[in-house]
Amino acid sequence: MTMFQHGAITQIETASPTLYAFRVAGHMDDDAAEALAEFMNAAFDRHDDKIDMLLDLSAFTGSDWDSLFDGDVLESRFRALSELNRYAVIGAPSKAQKMIAFMDKIIPVKAKAFSADEAAKAWEFVGEAHLAA
Repeated sequence: MTMFQHGAITQIETASPTLYAFRVAGHMDDDAAEALAEFMNAAFDRHDDKIDMLLDLSAFTGSDWDSLFDGDVLESRFRALSELNRYAVIGAPSKAQKMIAFMDKIIPVKAKAFSADEAAKAWEFVGEAHLAA
């Protein structure tokens, strides 16, 4: 399988073919956000069952706001509501952590934010405890 890499985003290899994990290091520009959205839309198309996703934002420094309005980005976010089973985020900014905790209560995705020192728990949450080290 070809691993995704674009700008600040690098895919992390996992043992499960239905777990998509990514590390975002630095600033994520709209090109990277759009490329990730296209990659995930294709992943949603490939799988009949729901998939899991983990984002490691421990080294994330910000993103371009205009990427929120990109068609592929919007499509992937809406599809995620029905295509994801579990969604873990490591090291999200505090506002994002609060939003994830709130959204977990109202969306059909098991979503959870973890601090950077809870990375092992995040990997356990998505079923890949062996990658926590």
